[in-house]
Amino acid sequence: MTESDALISIGRAAGPTAGSSESIRSLIDDLTARARAAARALATCPTAVKNRALLAMAASFRADAAEFRRENARDLEAGRAAGLSAAMLDRLELTDKRIEAMAAALEQVAALDDPVGEILDVKPRPNGLRVGRMRVSIGVIGIIYESRPNVTADAGCLCVKSGNAVILRGGKEAFHSNAVIARLMNEAGRGAGLPEGSVQLVPTTDRAAIGELLTRNDRVDLIIPRGGKSLIEMVVKNSTIPVIKHYDGNCFVYVDRAADPKMAAEIVLNAKTQRPGVCNAAESLLVHRDVAAGLGAEIIRTLAAAGVEVRADERLRALVPGLKAAAAEDWDTEYLDLIITAGVVDSADAAIEFINTHGSHHTDAIVTDDHPTAMRFLAAVDSACVFVNCSTRFSDGGEFGMGCEIGISTDKLHARGPMGLKELTTLKFIAFGQGQLRQ
Repeated sequence: MTESDALISIGRAAGPTAGSSESIRSLIDDLTARARAAARALATCPTAVKNRALLAMAASFRADAAEFRRENARDLEAGRAAGLSAAMLDRLELTDKRIEAMAAALEQVAALDDPVGEILDVKPRPNGLRVGRMRVSIGVIGIIYESRPNVTADAGCLCVKSGNAVILRGGKEAFHSNAVIARLMNEAGRGAGLPEGSVQLVPTTDRAAIGELLTRNDRVDLIIPRGGKSLIEMVVKNSTIPVIKHYDGNCFVYVDRAADPKMAAEIVLNAKTQRPGVCNAAESLLVHRDVAAGLGAEIIRTLAAAGVEVRADERLRALVPGLKAAAAEDWDTEYLDLIITAGVVDSADAAIEFINTHGSHHTDAIVTDDHPTAMRFLAAVDSACVFVNCSTRFSDGGEFGMGCEIGISTDKLHARGPMGLKELTTLKFIAFGQGQLRQ
């Protein structure tokens, strides 16, 4: 059974299905109507109310941790029965540490400055008019995602703080986990003064609900898909609503000839193995030819000792016998597992060209002590996040001081990289006058 088939089989048993196209249409109509009404109230909701709601949500997460574990155990049991990989089960699991991290993220977002209402770039015109821009909420955001139930909490809290109503459609494999998270957020939010419908979860695993949601451009302002490439392609193909995309994370690490050996080995190992089933884990490794035989071979042996399957090009296999040959498609693959593609390049410029050709424009890193090479890599690699001398695993809203994120956009328009509060707002022009008339 493939991973995709496994997810489908889980969905059939995970939760309620609407049963008919008419009932699905009615369900989405109700959700979007309530979200639109909530969005109007949230757009001018006082910061103190939003913060109070987020802190109440965090408290409810801690108080109801046992319920989290119980509902999550149902999802894990179904996942194991359906044959989900260890990496997918890891993405799905809610440990005590992860429940606490979700609660802490809510508190961190509450502590952040509220971007809504910020006035920027006010400049006087010759006629005395002062023209600027104001940061405002987007409105109603639909988020379609897979596997990781913490996305429910992250997306919900970021949308609330940025003044947006959100409709969440989580993965079938996390149905019970998502349901309890959304319920607790709703109850705590209403008790703190948020409008009804601020945070809603689509209460069905029927895929028809996604198709119906994607056509409601009269009530939904933005769609953000977060998951595998096939999910995102489906959303882009069928949505009549603007989409911010998070395509797959085929992240590269390039070890330059001027790399510190100890640092390089530690960064590559962390980027690949610290949590292999997430989008910012390294999937590909490039090593400069001058250090391939020494440092490169040592890094490969370190990866293998950690249980990583290395798929190597011909030049690297000549230096480290016994490695599996990399197929052409491996260089374009997001494994989300303990597998890495590795090869030798002749220069930093060759590495940059290779990354821009085969990477997914998500996150890429260079390890080097040569400053000009590092700066050239930063400028030339066409990705949302580009790092020098650190693990790709830092490509994360929480690590960037954003509290948490709603996803990592690989688009170039509106938002790129981790999407936090400001990325969930837009700008409108404003003008302050004293009776000026257009001549």
